[in-house]
Amino acid sequence: MNLNEIKDYLDRDWKRTANYIEDSLKSDIDLLDKTNRSILSHSGKQLRPLVALLVARACSPGNTADEDSCRYAAGAELLHNATLLHDDVADDSDQRRGMPTIRSMMGPSVSVLIGDYWLVKAMGLILESRTDTGKVIRLFSRTLSDLAEGEILQLQKARSGDTDENDYIRIIFNKTASLFEAAAVSAAISVKAGEDTIRAVREYAVSLGLAFQIRDDIFDYSPEMDTGKPAGVDILEQKITLPLLGAFRNAGKEKESAIRERIGRISENPGQTREEILSFVRENKGIDYARKVLDSYIGKAVDALKQLPESQDRTYLEELAHFVAERQS
Repeated sequence: MNLNEIKDYLDRDWKRTANYIEDSLKSDIDLLDKTNRSILSHSGKQLRPLVALLVARACSPGNTADEDSCRYAAGAELLHNATLLHDDVADDSDQRRGMPTIRSMMGPSVSVLIGDYWLVKAMGLILESRTDTGKVIRLFSRTLSDLAEGEILQLQKARSGDTDENDYIRIIFNKTASLFEAAAVSAAISVKAGEDTIRAVREYAVSLGLAFQIRDDIFDYSPEMDTGKPAGVDILEQKITLPLLGAFRNAGKEKESAIRERIGRISENPGQTREEILSFVRENKGIDYARKVLDSYIGKAVDALKQLPESQDRTYLEELAHFVAERQS
C-alpha cells in the first residue's frame, strides 16, 4: 500500500499534525534548527501518527479528529524520534533510514541532547491539550518507563545469553509496542471513546507493534532482502530474537545450548559465528516460525478492529496491519 494515499485521505488532520511537529521544533539556535529540519526531511514511515489519526477518526461518531487528536499524534512521532536519537548512541549506530546518524556526524552527546529536546517538545504538546491531559500524560510517562526498561532488559539478556520467548515478547512490547499503544489509546481518548472501544484500540495497537518489531527482527536474518540494513547485526550484539528462538525450538536442546555458547563467545570470531548462526536459523526454519507468530498478531490486530463501526478509517487501519506484515524495509 502507499502510505501517502492515507496522508492525502487524512488531508487537513495530517497537515495540522505535521505543523505541530514542525512548529514545536523551531529554534533560534541555528545549529539546532538546521539539525531538526534535517531529521524531519528523513522522517521515515510515520506510522504512529498515521495510526493515531485513523484511530481518532474511526472512534469518532462523525469520523473526525480534533486538535487534541493531532497534538497527541504529533507527540507520539516526536517521542519516537527522540528514542531513535538515544538508541543510536546506545547501539553506536552510524546509519538510520539510509542516512548518517546525528551520533556519527556530531557525536553522541549532541545526539542525546537533541533527543532530549524532541522528548521535551513531545510532552509540551501533550500538556497543551484539553482532553484528559492527566490520563494521557500518565500513558506516555508509562511508555517512557517501558522504553527504558526494555533497553535495560535487552542488555541484561544479551549479557546472560538466556533470553526465552517470554523475555523476548516483554522486550519488544516495551521497546516498540508500548509507543504504538500510547499513540492509539491517546487518540481514542481525544475523541472521548468508551472503555470497550479503548480496549479494542489497545489490543489493535499492541498487536500491531509486536508484529512490527518481529518483522524487523526477521530482516536481520534475511540478507537476501534489500532493507538498507546489514544482516546479522542482532547476532553481533548478542541479541536473541524470535527467528533464532524459533530455530531453537526446531533444533533441540543440545544444539540450542551449543549455539547459545557460540553467541556468548562471538567476539572471538564475529564474522564466522554470524554466518554460522544465519545458516542455523535458515536450516531450522526459524524465520518460518517467526512469520507464524507475526501473522497471529496481525490476526489479533484485525479482529480487534471489529469492535469499531465500519468506516474508511477502519479499513485503512486494517490495511496498515497487513502493510506491517509485508513491508520490505
